[in-house]
Amino acid sequence: MSLRCDLRLKELLHNPPPEGSMVTVQGWVRANRAGKHIAFITLNDGSELAGLQLVLDATLLEDYTSATRIGTGAAIIASGAVHLTPGHPQPLEIQVHTITIVGDSDPEYPLQKKRHSFEYLREIAHLRPRTNTFGAVFRTRSTMAQAVHRFFAEQGFLYVTTPIITASDCEGAGELFNVTTHEPGSHASPQDDFFGTKTALTVSGQLEGELFAQAFSAIYTFGPTFRAENSNTPRHAAEFWMIEPEMAFADLADNADLAETFVKALLRRALEDLPEDLAFFDRMIAPGLLERIRSVAEHSFERMSYTEAIRHLEAAPSGFSYPVSWGADLQTEHERYLCEQVVGGPVFILDYPRAIKAFYMRDNDDGRTVAAMDLLVPGVGELIGGSQREERLDRLDTKMQASGIDPASLWWYRDSRRWGSTPHAGFGLGFERFLMYLTGMENIRDVLPFPRTPRHAAF
Repeated sequence: MSLRCDLRLKELLHNPPPEGSMVTVQGWVRANRAGKHIAFITLNDGSELAGLQLVLDATLLEDYTSATRIGTGAAIIASGAVHLTPGHPQPLEIQVHTITIVGDSDPEYPLQKKRHSFEYLREIAHLRPRTNTFGAVFRTRSTMAQAVHRFFAEQGFLYVTTPIITASDCEGAGELFNVTTHEPGSHASPQDDFFGTKTALTVSGQLEGELFAQAFSAIYTFGPTFRAENSNTPRHAAEFWMIEPEMAFADLADNADLAETFVKALLRRALEDLPEDLAFFDRMIAPGLLERIRSVAEHSFERMSYTEAIRHLEAAPSGFSYPVSWGADLQTEHERYLCEQVVGGPVFILDYPRAIKAFYMRDNDDGRTVAAMDLLVPGVGELIGGSQREERLDRLDTKMQASGIDPASLWWYRDSRRWGSTPHAGFGLGFERFLMYLTGMENIRDVLPFPRTPRHAAF
């Protein structure tokens, strides 16, 4: 006999059946408040922020005493009659006739209190999805992942799965997790390893994505990326997900247009599909969040050159912790000042100094800057980074050599410039960074199901 119940709480609460209808529900007990003759169980199955109230009446329930002892966290199946409750916080409750314990919960269940610190919940990451906050976070994550694929499908982009194990370092930063079959401490040569060369977990699918863009015109990748950066800040994780579109026959302006359309589409989808969860974040996590999201979703994004941005920063009435000068990279405090104080909304910063950007970014005609862009948003700073790619082989070789990269090591990447090369552009959006912006959560560990950070890989 199947235990599965097709009626989820989300469906039941949003489309209440008639008074007296018999229904069966299942889920986990959030609370059990029992009296001598009546008890109330709050049930949640993960489909909805709100729980469903089950009413246990000693005159209707055969084993009332045992039911009152069901512990918080237990998994149960309950059947009973619908009682509509218009004017109450919930539209209905269930008058229980039968209740079955599928999985009991002992008294040491660690989520007995209504509120726990995020630090504590990270220590029990296997249980935190059962809380209101993390239920909302991971419903949001799922909905937004589906929205990413829907957006690019509607725009005619091809989905490409790029390698997780790679022999190239797209960013050239060297912060890689090496992949090897050799035993620790082995002095064996990479040529004797599984792939016959030194390999690592990918930091980006961009380079491979560019190859597919030169065949399919418009593609995107959406997958895990890895950085072996020994950082414990709230914005860094060793494993995270990146969304990286690439377009052939496109320049930097086209790139910014796509990025703006993409971000607005995701925000509108969230407002439409996640009203209860976003209202929860606005109420409990980041007051003003809904207003900010609506504003960004409906307003045009400003565009400003890096040089102009530096002039604004140099004219700021108060100083910054990090010095400002032309040629220096922008820090989070600079980025937030520009979008929050200068523009009052999202802004693209364009045409960065060549010396601080990656080898693959296209040189501008001024000889000092490259066709790079960052999208800055209030409350976070940089949300998207991208560029027009260098399609001219001679320029690409020169930039590789200046960056200490042997052109022969990326022969396949160079080949894409030899045969039918086009102006092309793309960007990267860190999925977790976007989720932090959307939910108001301040630590990247709290938008990852099982965060991977230095000295933390327990699950």
